[in-house]
Amino acid sequence: MNAPITRRVWVTGASDGLGLALAERLLEQGALVTASARPSEQLQALAGQYGPRLLVQDYDLSDAAQASAAARQVKDHWGALDCLIVNAGTCDYLAPDTPASALFEAIVSSNLQASANCLASALALLKQGSSPQVLAVLSRYSALQIHEPSQPARPDNSLPALFASQRAALGAQAIDLTVVAPLSLKAPVVPVQAIPEQWTAQSAAEVILKHLPDRAPDLVLEALGVNSLWPLPR
Repeated sequence: MNAPITRRVWVTGASDGLGLALAERLLEQGALVTASARPSEQLQALAGQYGPRLLVQDYDLSDAAQASAAARQVKDHWGALDCLIVNAGTCDYLAPDTPASALFEAIVSSNLQASANCLASALALLKQGSSPQVLAVLSRYSALQIHEPSQPARPDNSLPALFASQRAALGAQAIDLTVVAPLSLKAPVVPVQAIPEQWTAQSAAEVILKHLPDRAPDLVLEALGVNSLWPLPR
């Protein structure tokens, strides 16, 4: 078993797929984990296995009041936070009756709101943590731009722009930010085209956490089987 990368970690979107795999791997490494997610049998099984080292939350983080309540619960349990992992891949915070025609716009808008709320709610906890950092994981779905995509990306219409806008403010508080996302054609973070790979949730979680201590500003994740990492609702 590897030594824990961080001691107190909050993982959002952890009901299944990559979010669940990140939570499980962190628990295997000895971390104290808060998992915010829709109720799921897999997450409850982890709770049964790891007991007091896993705090399971059922909050709608796209609602500011519920995100604040989630952060208060984290503080009550762990006192502070060393790492916030925002798994903004698909739809943990979508209304169950979202029509198929509105699905992708709803994925972007709900993840935008949830990510902004989590950053705001977790800031004080991170400032009290040890070598704090934020890891944001975006999918090809959630990295899309909504509302006039031909126009410049802004924090209110683009998840990559939201995190970019927060980088300096987090850095001023000695909080590192790593964004894991598919390669953007508008603003590529590496000079070569990344080749999509057939990731599983477990293999992607393993690689992401392996690179977490490097605190790189950006990492590229191109996936062939996106649904295996961020399952869409059936």
